[in-house]
Amino acid sequence: MALTDDIHTLSQLPLFNGMSDDQLRLVAFGADRRIISTGQMLFREGSPAESAYVVTSGALELTVMDKDGHHRVQRVAGPGTLLSELALVTLVERKYTAVAREDTGIIRITRALFHRLIEEYPEAAKLIENRIRDNIAALAARATAQLHRFS
Repeated sequence: MALTDDIHTLSQLPLFNGMSDDQLRLVAFGADRRIISTGQMLFREGSPAESAYVVTSGALELTVMDKDGHHRVQRVAGPGTLLSELALVTLVERKYTAVAREDTGIIRITRALFHRLIEEYPEAAKLIENRIRDNIAALAARATAQLHRFS
């Protein structure tokens, strides 16, 4: 995939939407690209998350371990999906196991690269801060709307 394709892919993600070509170029150029073969695990539930992944082609099956020790499919992540977005900001654990359902292209964005983006482009940091604030406000509103169910 060409650098311009990666820039376009990143620009379509809510996290990066509205960023300049220079900002997206920094991320696209510094990110790792690879193909995950069918059946190959990308990451395991409970492991430390130090990077996020963008699915560029193919599909990843996202599973969680149930109480009986069986993997249960939560969802399938296809092209244009950003996984482990929170890992770009802070140390978290993976919430599921990701296994390639078919040969799958991914872009790996490390926390260090993301921090470089917000250090070099303070306006990008402000944009992301506003998105996080909006997401938290929306989450709080949805939680408040469900309070009646727990009374």
